[in-house]
Amino acid sequence: MVRMEPNAKIRQADLPSLEILRYPDPRLKEVCTPVDAVDESVRALVERMFELMFASRGVGLAAPQVGVSVRLFVASPTFEPSDRRVYINPRLTVLEGTQEGDEGCLSFPNIYCKIKRANLATIAAVGLDGAEFQETGEGLTARIFQHEMDHLDGRLLVDRMGTVAKLANRRLLHSLKDQFAAR
Repeated sequence: MVRMEPNAKIRQADLPSLEILRYPDPRLKEVCTPVDAVDESVRALVERMFELMFASRGVGLAAPQVGVSVRLFVASPTFEPSDRRVYINPRLTVLEGTQEGDEGCLSFPNIYCKIKRANLATIAAVGLDGAEFQETGEGLTARIFQHEMDHLDGRLLVDRMGTVAKLANRRLLHSLKDQFAAR
C-alpha cells in the first residue's frame, strides 16, 4: 500500500498561481478529502485563499474553489480583515429555522439568486491552532457556513437554483460555459 505524504494535495498546489475557479470547471464538483494535519502547508494555503477572497470582494471561499480538493474554507462575514475565520474539516451539527435571501458565489461572477437556507447553523471544525471548536452563526454567517460546506461536498450554486433562477441567469451561465470551453 502506497502511503501519501500528509496534506499531499495541498503541498502539490502552486500557491502563487492559484486563482478562483469558475463554473463549469469540473474540479468544483469534486467531493473533498479531509485535511491530514494543520501544518505550514495549510497555513500557506489559508493565507493565499484570504488574499483571493478579499481581492474578489467575497465573504467566504472554499479550498475546491481554488483547485485544492480538501475540506477547508475561510470566511469573513463582516468583510473586515480582522474578522478572518478558518474552518478545517468542518461539519454542520445544528441547522434550525429558515431564511431566504440573495446568494452569490465567487465561482459564478455576477450571478445572484434567492436560496433557502437554515437561519441558524452550528459548525464544528478545527482551527489553525489544531484545536477543535464549535461556532454558531445566524443569518449571513449561517448562510456562509452552508454555502461553503456545499462546495466541500461538490454541490454548487447552480445545483440549488430553482427553475426561474436558472432561466433568469441562463445567459450568464452559458457565457461562463463558453469562456471555460475557450480556455
